[in-house]
Amino acid sequence: MKTYRIAENDFTALSRLASDILKEAQYPGVITLQGDLGTGKTTFVKAFCAAAGVHETASSPTFTIVNEYYSDQGDILYHIDLYRVEKETDVATLGLEEILYSGSWCFVEWPEIISALLPENYISLKIETEAGTNSRFVTYRAATEP
Repeated sequence: MKTYRIAENDFTALSRLASDILKEAQYPGVITLQGDLGTGKTTFVKAFCAAAGVHETASSPTFTIVNEYYSDQGDILYHIDLYRVEKETDVATLGLEEILYSGSWCFVEWPEIISALLPENYISLKIETEAGTNSRFVTYRAATEP
């Protein structure tokens, strides 16, 4: 487990973190994103997409639930936002299990609702606002870590 402190509006540091995760991960996989509204989950996805060679700007899929992005190499990156999904059974009709096991990068905001569907080896990012500041603490952990 690693924890990073990212100063408010420091997109450069967030981009470095995204690049580090892209390099460290042994294969594309699922990254869960946990944090309160406005902590920077979608901003992290934007930074990761840029590091992976996606030229379009990533945006929040709060209403569409799933966004797809394509890298220069033709790789697909999925961004899932489950904030508006109320129960796991609602997910079945969305085809999320196929996306989660597609072998592509897949970012899942509010993953708690589908915890039973997550693959064994996912990466967890927890983003928390530092009390008294607008800086963020980002905790990075592989699912296989205690």
